[in-house]
Amino acid sequence: MATYESLIKIKGSVGDLVFYTLNGKNVVRKKSGFNKTAFKKDPSYEKVRQNSSEFGHCSKTGKIIRNSLELYLKETGDALLYQRFAKLMTEIKNLDTISERGKRTVENGLKTEEGKKLLKSFQFGEIKNVLTEVEHQDHSLRIKRDKNARGTIITLKLDLENYAVEKVEENLSLNESPISSFKEYFSDDNFLLYFLVLRNENNEISHMGFV
Repeated sequence: MATYESLIKIKGSVGDLVFYTLNGKNVVRKKSGFNKTAFKKDPSYEKVRQNSSEFGHCSKTGKIIRNSLELYLKETGDALLYQRFAKLMTEIKNLDTISERGKRTVENGLKTEEGKKLLKSFQFGEIKNVLTEVEHQDHSLRIKRDKNARGTIITLKLDLENYAVEKVEENLSLNESPISSFKEYFSDDNFLLYFLVLRNENNEISHMGFV
Protein backbone atom coordinates (compact mmCIF):
# COMPACT_ATOMS: atom_id res chain seq x y z
CA MET A 1 0.00 0.00 0.00
CA ALA A 2 1.28 3.46 -0.92
CA THR A 3 -0.03 7.03 -0.90
CA TYR A 4 0.06 9.34 -3.89
CA GLU A 5 -0.46 13.02 -4.71
CA SER A 6 -2.34 14.08 -7.79
CA LEU A 7 -4.62 16.85 -9.01
CA ILE A 8 -6.89 14.11 -10.27
CA LYS A 9 -8.41 11.90 -7.61
CA ILE A 10 -8.87 8.34 -8.80
CA LYS A 11 -11.19 5.82 -7.26
CA GLY A 12 -11.49 2.25 -8.46
CA SER A 13 -9.12 -0.04 -10.32
CA VAL A 14 -6.77 0.58 -13.20
CA GLY A 15 -5.04 -2.53 -14.47
CA ASP A 16 -3.68 -4.37 -11.42
CA LEU A 17 -3.82 -1.25 -9.23
CA VAL A 18 -6.64 -0.19 -6.89
CA PHE A 19 -7.11 3.49 -5.93
CA TYR A 20 -9.12 4.60 -2.90
CA THR A 21 -9.19 7.07 0.01
CA LEU A 22 -8.13 6.01 3.51
CA ASN A 23 -8.16 8.42 6.46
CA GLY A 24 -8.22 11.39 4.11
CA LYS A 25 -5.23 10.20 2.06
CA ASN A 26 -5.13 8.92 -1.50
CA VAL A 27 -3.97 5.31 -1.40
CA VAL A 28 -2.99 2.84 -4.11
CA ARG A 29 -2.31 -0.89 -3.81
CA LYS A 30 -1.93 -3.88 -6.05
CA LYS A 31 -4.88 -6.21 -6.47
CA SER A 32 -4.79 -9.33 -4.39
CA GLY A 33 -3.62 -12.42 -6.19
CA PHE A 34 -6.08 -14.59 -4.29
CA ASN A 35 -8.69 -16.24 -6.49
CA LYS A 36 -11.57 -18.17 -4.91
CA THR A 37 -12.10 -20.34 -7.97
CA ALA A 38 -8.43 -21.26 -8.12
CA PHE A 39 -8.42 -22.00 -4.39
CA LYS A 40 -11.26 -24.48 -4.81
CA LYS A 41 -9.93 -26.25 -7.93
CA ASP A 42 -6.27 -25.54 -8.59
CA PRO A 43 -4.09 -28.56 -7.63
CA SER A 44 -1.39 -26.21 -6.36
CA TYR A 45 -3.76 -25.19 -3.53
CA GLU A 46 -4.51 -28.77 -2.50
CA LYS A 47 -2.41 -28.73 0.67
CA VAL A 48 -3.84 -25.34 1.63
CA ARG A 49 -7.38 -26.71 1.16
CA GLN A 50 -6.55 -29.71 3.32
CA ASN A 51 -5.11 -27.57 6.09
CA SER A 52 -8.08 -25.20 5.93
CA SER A 53 -10.59 -28.05 6.19
CA GLU A 54 -8.86 -29.63 9.18
CA PHE A 55 -8.36 -26.28 10.88
CA GLY A 56 -12.08 -25.57 10.59
CA HIS A 57 -12.93 -28.98 12.03
CA CYS A 58 -10.61 -28.53 15.01
CA SER A 59 -11.88 -25.02 15.66
CA LYS A 60 -15.55 -26.09 15.62
CA THR A 61 -14.88 -29.17 17.75
CA GLY A 62 -13.00 -27.16 20.35
CA LYS A 63 -15.74 -24.53 20.41
CA ILE A 64 -18.63 -26.92 21.13
CA ILE A 65 -16.63 -28.62 23.88
CA ARG A 66 -15.65 -25.32 25.49
CA ASN A 67 -19.18 -23.96 25.24
CA SER A 68 -20.53 -27.06 26.96
CA LEU A 69 -18.18 -26.48 29.89
CA GLU A 70 -18.38 -22.67 29.93
CA LEU A 71 -19.90 -22.52 33.42
CA TYR A 72 -16.73 -24.08 34.84
CA LEU A 73 -14.11 -22.82 32.40
CA LYS A 74 -14.89 -19.18 33.14
CA GLU A 75 -13.60 -19.80 36.66
CA THR A 76 -10.14 -20.64 35.34
CA GLY A 77 -9.29 -17.05 34.49
CA ASP A 78 -7.27 -18.38 31.56
CA ALA A 79 -7.17 -15.62 28.92
CA LEU A 80 -5.37 -17.90 26.47
CA LEU A 81 -7.66 -20.90 26.91
CA TYR A 82 -9.18 -20.57 23.43
CA GLN A 83 -5.79 -20.68 21.71
CA ARG A 84 -4.41 -23.42 23.95
CA PHE A 85 -7.46 -25.63 23.52
CA ALA A 86 -7.48 -25.11 19.75
CA LYS A 87 -3.84 -26.20 19.67
CA LEU A 88 -4.79 -29.29 21.72
CA MET A 89 -7.51 -30.21 19.21
CA THR A 90 -5.00 -29.92 16.37
CA GLU A 91 -2.44 -32.09 18.17
CA ILE A 92 -5.08 -34.75 18.80
CA LYS A 93 -6.34 -34.58 15.20
CA ASN A 94 -2.80 -35.15 13.95
CA LEU A 95 -2.83 -38.56 15.66
CA ASP A 96 -5.56 -39.78 13.28
CA THR A 97 -3.65 -42.22 11.05
CA ILE A 98 -6.69 -43.88 9.45
CA SER A 99 -8.03 -40.87 7.54
CA GLU A 100 -6.48 -39.19 4.52
CA ARG A 101 -4.96 -35.76 4.91
CA GLY A 102 -7.64 -33.10 4.88
CA LYS A 103 -10.16 -35.43 6.54
CA ARG A 104 -8.42 -36.25 9.81
CA THR A 105 -10.64 -35.85 12.87
CA VAL A 106 -10.37 -35.21 16.59
CA GLU A 107 -12.59 -38.21 17.23
CA ASN A 108 -10.20 -40.62 15.52
CA GLY A 109 -7.27 -38.99 17.27
CA LEU A 110 -8.96 -39.64 20.62
CA LYS A 111 -9.22 -43.33 19.81
CA THR A 112 -5.46 -43.55 20.26
CA GLU A 113 -3.82 -43.86 23.66
CA GLU A 114 -1.68 -40.80 22.96
CA GLY A 115 -4.77 -38.77 22.06
CA LYS A 116 -6.52 -39.75 25.27
CA LYS A 117 -3.41 -38.88 27.25
CA LEU A 118 -3.18 -35.42 25.66
CA LEU A 119 -6.82 -34.63 26.48
CA LYS A 120 -6.69 -35.91 30.05
CA SER A 121 -3.42 -34.15 30.88
CA PHE A 122 -4.60 -30.74 29.60
CA GLN A 123 -4.60 -28.21 32.44
CA PHE A 124 -7.20 -25.46 32.57
CA GLY A 125 -5.51 -22.28 33.73
CA GLU A 126 -3.99 -22.47 37.19
CA ILE A 127 -6.52 -25.03 38.42
CA LYS A 128 -4.91 -28.38 39.18
CA ASN A 129 -5.49 -31.26 36.81
CA VAL A 130 -8.01 -33.71 38.18
CA LEU A 131 -5.88 -36.72 37.29
CA THR A 132 -3.73 -36.10 40.36
CA GLU A 133 -6.79 -37.06 42.42
CA VAL A 134 -8.71 -39.57 40.31
CA GLU A 135 -8.57 -42.97 38.70
CA HIS A 136 -11.29 -43.60 36.11
CA GLN A 137 -12.45 -47.07 35.11
CA ASP A 138 -15.66 -47.77 33.23
CA HIS A 139 -18.32 -45.71 35.05
CA SER A 140 -16.51 -45.55 38.37
CA LEU A 141 -14.08 -43.05 39.85
CA ARG A 142 -11.65 -43.68 42.68
CA ILE A 143 -11.11 -40.24 44.17
CA LYS A 144 -8.58 -39.05 46.71
CA ARG A 145 -10.43 -36.25 48.42
CA ASP A 146 -11.15 -34.23 51.47
CA LYS A 147 -14.26 -35.48 53.27
CA ASN A 148 -15.92 -32.14 52.67
CA ALA A 149 -15.16 -32.06 48.95
CA ARG A 150 -17.88 -32.15 46.32
CA GLY A 151 -17.71 -33.45 42.78
CA THR A 152 -19.61 -33.08 39.51
CA ILE A 153 -19.16 -35.35 36.52
CA ILE A 154 -20.23 -34.01 33.13
CA THR A 155 -20.90 -36.49 30.33
CA LEU A 156 -20.63 -35.03 26.83
CA LYS A 157 -22.09 -36.79 23.80
CA LEU A 158 -20.53 -35.25 20.70
CA ASP A 159 -21.96 -35.30 17.18
CA LEU A 160 -19.14 -34.00 15.02
CA GLU A 161 -21.03 -34.38 11.77
CA ASN A 162 -23.38 -31.63 12.90
CA TYR A 163 -21.07 -30.07 15.52
CA ALA A 164 -23.66 -30.58 18.23
CA VAL A 165 -23.36 -31.81 21.79
CA GLU A 166 -25.64 -33.23 24.45
CA LYS A 167 -24.54 -33.11 28.06
CA VAL A 168 -25.65 -34.47 31.41
CA GLU A 169 -24.33 -33.32 34.78
CA GLU A 170 -24.37 -35.47 37.87
CA ASN A 171 -23.31 -34.61 41.40
CA LEU A 172 -21.18 -37.25 43.08
CA SER A 173 -21.25 -38.42 46.66
CA LEU A 174 -17.67 -38.33 47.90
CA ASN A 175 -18.15 -38.88 51.64
CA GLU A 176 -19.12 -42.52 51.85
CA SER A 177 -16.48 -44.34 49.83
CA PRO A 178 -13.34 -43.60 47.83
CA ILE A 179 -15.14 -45.08 44.84
CA SER A 180 -17.95 -43.08 43.24
CA SER A 181 -20.06 -44.50 40.44
CA PHE A 182 -21.94 -42.40 37.92
CA LYS A 183 -24.81 -43.26 35.63
CA GLU A 184 -24.51 -44.36 32.02
CA TYR A 185 -26.69 -41.87 30.14
CA PHE A 186 -25.60 -42.69 26.60
CA SER A 187 -24.51 -45.78 24.72
CA ASP A 188 -20.77 -46.36 24.59
CA ASP A 189 -21.20 -46.54 20.80
CA ASN A 190 -21.48 -42.75 20.87
CA PHE A 191 -18.54 -40.35 21.01
CA LEU A 192 -18.43 -39.61 24.74
CA LEU A 193 -16.18 -37.43 26.88
CA TYR A 194 -16.19 -37.22 30.68
CA PHE A 195 -15.23 -34.05 32.53
CA LEU A 196 -14.81 -33.95 36.30
CA VAL A 197 -14.95 -30.91 38.58
CA LEU A 198 -13.94 -31.09 42.25
CA ARG A 199 -14.76 -28.35 44.75
CA ASN A 200 -13.35 -27.84 48.23
CA GLU A 201 -15.26 -27.05 51.43
CA ASN A 202 -15.34 -23.37 50.41
CA ASN A 203 -17.13 -24.31 47.18
CA GLU A 204 -14.08 -23.30 45.14
CA ILE A 205 -12.95 -25.45 42.22
CA SER A 206 -9.78 -27.21 43.29
CA HIS A 207 -9.36 -29.61 40.36
CA MET A 208 -10.89 -30.09 36.93
CA GLY A 209 -10.21 -31.99 33.74
CA PHE A 210 -11.16 -34.86 31.48
CA VAL A 211 -11.09 -38.38 32.88
